[in-house]
Amino acid sequence: MSDVIVSAEATEDVRPVELSADVLDEQLIGQLVDRARASGLQLTGEGGLLQQLTKRVLESALEGEITDHLGYEKHDRAGVGTSGPRPC
Repeated sequence: MSDVIVSAEATEDVRPVELSADVLDEQLIGQLVDRARASGLQLTGEGGLLQQLTKRVLESALEGEITDHLGYEKHDRAGVGTSGPRPC
């Protein structure tokens, strides 16, 4: 098991946010849960719906962060031949 070190600055920036109805669509969530149940997929636990959704949301957020950091999209020609992030 590896240790995770988080700075106090990082934890202060994280605040729970209530999502608007536009972002958090109750009907869509209901459809996902219904489809998961109909296909026999567990809602929680290893390989469950919650784990898969969490994985995809985190991956999407991390892709956005790396794009912002590098200054170009994944597979963009701007990154060809570079060995690291572009200077700010």
